[in-house]
Amino acid sequence: MRHFILSLLLLTSLAFNVNSQNKNGDKKVDNIMNITVKDIDGNSVNLSDFKDKVLLIVNVASYCGYTKQYAGLQNLYETYKNQGFEILAFPCNQFGNQEPGSNEEIKEFCSSKFNVTFKLFDKIDVNGNNKSPLYKILTDNPTTGKADIKWNFEKFIIGKNGRIVKRFPSAAEPLGDEIIDTIRKELKKS
Repeated sequence: MRHFILSLLLLTSLAFNVNSQNKNGDKKVDNIMNITVKDIDGNSVNLSDFKDKVLLIVNVASYCGYTKQYAGLQNLYETYKNQGFEILAFPCNQFGNQEPGSNEEIKEFCSSKFNVTFKLFDKIDVNGNNKSPLYKILTDNPTTGKADIKWNFEKFIIGKNGRIVKRFPSAAEPLGDEIIDTIRKELKKS
């Protein structure tokens, strides 16, 4: 019986590893804690600094139909920041040239138009050959599957352990019930 159980565990493990590999045979990763990014001021930030926090990661743009979501994001941040919640916003100019400004211009725009106080990061690519390492994980993992970012303001919820919990399309409002319910559920986890 013990031999049977060990064989079953081995087969389960092998099946999981096969299912968790991408087309190149590399194991898919669903944890972002080993990534280092640059903030909007050019400083290196280890995402492991956000261990034990619930994160909402979003690709943003200043001249998009969804840009008004900055207000909802700021409201969400103010509501939950004292409970261990952070928003990490990554400007991107890959969709309709809607984020053409420099980091300084983006920072000024977010501050003056939407009073943004959550964390802004260096402008990056979220698709293509120059896709950031963070977005390589966000867009190809066992939790949310494999799919490119379709437009500005796609959102990802990350649990306190750094694992991807859920992906939301651009049209999902930051203050929508599903996003808020997901954040609250993750904040309650220890």
